Amino acid sequence: MSQPLKLLLDSPVIIAAIFISGIGGTFQYGFHISVMTSPSFFIMELVNQTCEQRYGLSLEPWQVSLIWSFLVSIFCIGGLLGSLCSGLLTSNYGRKQCLMFNNLVAISGGVLMLLSKTAISFEMIMVGRFLYGINAGISLSIHTMYLVECAPKRLRGMVGVTVATFISLGKFCGQLLGISELLGTENRWPWLLSFNGFTALLQLLTLPFLPESPRYLLLDKGDRQGCEKALRRLWGDRDHSVEVEEMLEEYAALQGVRSHTVMELIQNRTIRWQLLTILVTYVTLQLCGINAVYFYSFDVFRAAGIQTHQLRYAALGTGLCELTTSVVCSLVIEKTGKKMLFVRGYLGMAATLGLLTITLYLQNQVAWMPYSSMVLIFIFIFFFASGPAGVTAPLPGEIFTQSFKSAGYTIACTLNWTGLFLLGMLFPLIVEHLDYFCFLLFLFFCLLSGLYVWFNVPETRNLTVLEINVEFQKMHSKSEKLPQRTENTPYDTQTHQTKL
Repeated sequence: MSQPLKLLLDSPVIIAAIFISGIGGTFQYGFHISVMTSPSFFIMELVNQTCEQRYGLSLEPWQVSLIWSFLVSIFCIGGLLGSLCSGLLTSNYGRKQCLMFNNLVAISGGVLMLLSKTAISFEMIMVGRFLYGINAGISLSIHTMYLVECAPKRLRGMVGVTVATFISLGKFCGQLLGISELLGTENRWPWLLSFNGFTALLQLLTLPFLPESPRYLLLDKGDRQGCEKALRRLWGDRDHSVEVEEMLEEYAALQGVRSHTVMELIQNRTIRWQLLTILVTYVTLQLCGINAVYFYSFDVFRAAGIQTHQLRYAALGTGLCELTTSVVCSLVIEKTGKKMLFVRGYLGMAATLGLLTITLYLQNQVAWMPYSSMVLIFIFIFFFASGPAGVTAPLPGEIFTQSFKSAGYTIACTLNWTGLFLLGMLFPLIVEHLDYFCFLLFLFFCLLSGLYVWFNVPETRNLTVLEINVEFQKMHSKSEKLPQRTENTPYDTQTHQTKL
């Protein structure tokens, strides 16, 4: 048994924090990405039924499709709004309290979903999706922030990957519960869409038993006694003086330095490489081609001889592959290192996309090519889940100090939601004009991001935030002159003038 895994098993409260924060956190985001596929036909019927009974209108197919597209995309609009609010909420009210009250938003959305069919109102689904989006936008950043701050330095990578694991779990549960044997039927689909309300209720009932983030208590509130109490609950009743001293060092550096806004983060030249790293990795996360691979997987499985009525089970296989790979990634990340997972993941994805383009081109000419394409799809999902999917989410919490952390997460999650919305709108057009050659476009972004991380981002494993900032300084000090601290300049950790 590896040392990090043994250390995690010796910290049952951290394990509880992983599951409790995850089920009402990024699980919600993953579930909503996949859940709308199964009941789409029944929801479109409800749209027609609502308009006929209320307005006496019989909608054209294109009108129903337009309303359906808005029902799907309004989730991203709510998510973007939630992301923009998350930084301010976490700075003022703390991580745990924001997660708790955020569940009330999801429960409200679940009630609307559950009653939408009875009320014959697709507008209730629309409002419910919007509320779900707000909930997911807030939880996507706060769940990550809370877990990374609760984990000891040696477990930060392993715990951070669980954020992506719960996204994968949400996707898989959305696919699984959506099959006709479970909730994907004409009578039960409202229960499927309201499922997130029940997971939010579960977190609301269990989260009060967990402590607040120790780093938030010390660095934002100046509550050393509360911080030490939270550490003992999370990490066990033993000596944590080394970790406390490391946080106190950052606390001393932050004296007189308030939490910075997004604009201040963008304008601060001393952290330009950290900001650029967030921009590159989060943009590539949406443009890496994972959605395109899932889109073409049905055609590939069908060409490989899988019956149409069995395609849903093949789709479950892709979701299960992503979930299991994410779990394995959490077990090896502390040994492999985050930088290597990034580079290996993106370069492996780029190579796989190149081969997949070739096999799809030859699919109708060579009999065994569909099987090769099917294998490549699973290989691509493996590289994605074992690298970028798990390492990207906690990145802002690792490379930004406390004064810039909320703004960093706000930028990262805004990029994520904006990219998801634009990709949802533009992807059908890209496929229409490029077909499977669209993989070459995604290949470019994967290759570019992999090379960027290799040359410009230091390894963050087992390093404090201050040490990571020094590593950024060492890596880029040859090409730029760093500003010097003067006596009248407040001691801000982002100037890299730290005592380690």
